[in-house]
Amino acid sequence: MNTIKTSIGRRSFIKRSTLAGGGIMLSFNWLTSCDMTPNQVKALPKEWFKINGFLKIGENGLITIMSPNPEIGQNVKTSMPMIVAEELDANWDDVIVEQAPLNTSIFNRQIAGGSQSIRQGWNSLRMAGATARAMLVAAAAQNWGVNENEIITSKGQLIHKASGNKSGFGPMASLASEMKVPKEVSLKEISDFKIIGTSRKNVDGVKIITGQPLYGLDYSADKMLIAMIIHPPAFGMQFKSMDTSQIKNMPGIKDVFSIKTQLEDYTKQWCDTDSFNEIAVVVGETTWQVMQAKKELEVKWELAPEKTEKVQGWAGEFKATIPSGLENSSDHMKLMASMENKKAKVVRQDGSPEAMFKKAVKIIERTYTCPYLAHNTMEPMNFFADVTDEKATLVGPIQTPEAMEKSVSIRLGMPLEKIDIQMTRMGGGFGRRLYGHFLTEAAVISKTMKSPIKLIYTREDDMSQGSYRPTYRATYRAALDKNNNLIAFHVKAGGIPESPLAANRFPAGAVDHYLAESWELKSNISVGAFRAPRSNFIAGAEQSFLDEVAEVAQKDPIQFRLDLLKKAKEKPVGENNDYDASRYAGVLELVREKSNWGNLSEEIHRGVSAYFCHNSYVANVLDIKVENGNPIVDKIYCTVDCGIVINPDAAKNLSEGGLIDGIGHALYSSMSFKDGVPEQQNFDTYRLIRHSEVPKKIQVDFVQNDIAPTGLGEPTFPPVIGALANALYRASGRRYYNQPFITDK
Repeated sequence: MNTIKTSIGRRSFIKRSTLAGGGIMLSFNWLTSCDMTPNQVKALPKEWFKINGFLKIGENGLITIMSPNPEIGQNVKTSMPMIVAEELDANWDDVIVEQAPLNTSIFNRQIAGGSQSIRQGWNSLRMAGATARAMLVAAAAQNWGVNENEIITSKGQLIHKASGNKSGFGPMASLASEMKVPKEVSLKEISDFKIIGTSRKNVDGVKIITGQPLYGLDYSADKMLIAMIIHPPAFGMQFKSMDTSQIKNMPGIKDVFSIKTQLEDYTKQWCDTDSFNEIAVVVGETTWQVMQAKKELEVKWELAPEKTEKVQGWAGEFKATIPSGLENSSDHMKLMASMENKKAKVVRQDGSPEAMFKKAVKIIERTYTCPYLAHNTMEPMNFFADVTDEKATLVGPIQTPEAMEKSVSIRLGMPLEKIDIQMTRMGGGFGRRLYGHFLTEAAVISKTMKSPIKLIYTREDDMSQGSYRPTYRATYRAALDKNNNLIAFHVKAGGIPESPLAANRFPAGAVDHYLAESWELKSNISVGAFRAPRSNFIAGAEQSFLDEVAEVAQKDPIQFRLDLLKKAKEKPVGENNDYDASRYAGVLELVREKSNWGNLSEEIHRGVSAYFCHNSYVANVLDIKVENGNPIVDKIYCTVDCGIVINPDAAKNLSEGGLIDGIGHALYSSMSFKDGVPEQQNFDTYRLIRHSEVPKKIQVDFVQNDIAPTGLGEPTFPPVIGALANALYRASGRRYYNQPFITDK
């Protein structure tokens, strides 16, 4: 066992023995994520305290763990409690997990984003379970008059073999609550895990499929009114005035007014992204009544001037200039293309790349583009708010509750301790719910109405409001010598309004002469993180280009990559390479084995890719069949190195979702603009992948190792786009450079 210092002590542990029938409750501010509710075998105690941030053991042996982190379908509500239960040596059937409300005094990083929940919570969750186990053992040792090191635990039982004493956790819980928190505890050897690494059902699964209330749209409260918003029809416009006379007397309508999400001279947090600060609001008794009133409301808009906003980003405060004007997608493409002949920022240079390009026998140059994308979560944006003079209660689906608590506090002029944000399960996020302007809007509307309200966005409200995946462009050049060796590599990438470039990722470190340049163009169209930010484009472009280079070099595409990774491992170039070449090569070697790479039937057209992002490594082999002249994705082989896999079935489900999501967006999805107006505002014009178009078979294999877990919600999305493009080339004889591929002519 590994012995570690708990580093928690009395300040972090709040111990109480006042639970019903005794019991132990451990509250810890270092538990950053866990949550779930399986079917219980035992009845709950008659009185069950519900307190933020705790592990609770009842006198009957039931164990409850509150979950600080939001659940957006990534299954942390099942997987994270498994970590605690493992170190506690609990019987999984006795574990109950509940969603915690926001509590910044107890929890750290109450956020769902960046594929970080398991990675960030791994050590603290293990410590939580191990510390509770140590205190239960100490209680049993004192009760039985034996040494602690003679007691073992197993499936919720304390056992002393020499005396024959045996007890469940429950009877010892009250005595354990009187024990001192140990200064250090022992963690299990990975080889001794019994829960981690086994598949467990989604604890909300039955509730989801039977339609039980879990989501924000399900939430209801007494005297609750419905609110909807009307924002400017085009980016680059702002609210001017409105005529409310025609709708104030419509059935069920309570009020019509305008609000400002943020007040003047406000320093935005990064999560306050919002193109339209002043919006019109309609409040009424029912959703239908409000929707009808929205259609009749006459609002006048005007062109917005250029403005400068103060923003508090991850790296500190900065000023962002928002240009004026009504933008067009056609102009965006021209502006990005013009950057090819302009200077860009050099973010990495190894060796003398330009000199080597002059010496090259062969030069390959290709350009890749992608459009804006909407997140299109199944559940549109919504939030409940009940703001009084004493308190603001907010309930709904949000990925950044901790950050939005600050935004609401500032906007309402109300102390943080009076803001109560409660998280529901989310019907999708993909980064969209990192940006909680709709939460602030709900709070301001409730305060104005002096009534509890539920704010509901229509699909059109959400798709035309912003927070899109940016539009990107990347140009790659590769230089080969007379022996077809890659001697220089150059990437120049940028976008509106940000660059997708990750300059220190592969093939950086594997090429002696390497140049990476980056550029950005401003826009008034608001953007935000989209599943696997930046990687969701640059991975596909890079992997498509490497495939083409391998072909020109007359080399097998997998072996070509492995040869480069061997160089990066044995003689790396530079010091800032952000990947482990051995792990990178490992997923490629595994996918080559699992897909039986060298043996193909004539009807299969195959593409490969591999990428590192969010601390994990993924390789894909994608097989296409042509049926009646149409390419069909027949099978995907996906290999993943994300360290220790907590819940294999859940991990496979998450991986499969990322693969399908990546294929769908690369093939079909696009947001375009004409005079600032989004041209796609619902699913009749915004194309998503359909059930009949998903891969016929998906095989996911995980690299087995003892490395601490890393990200999984995002890493399978980016590389599959390259595998798809490469397979399409082999099926059609034509390379695909511009997403969506279905319109790339």
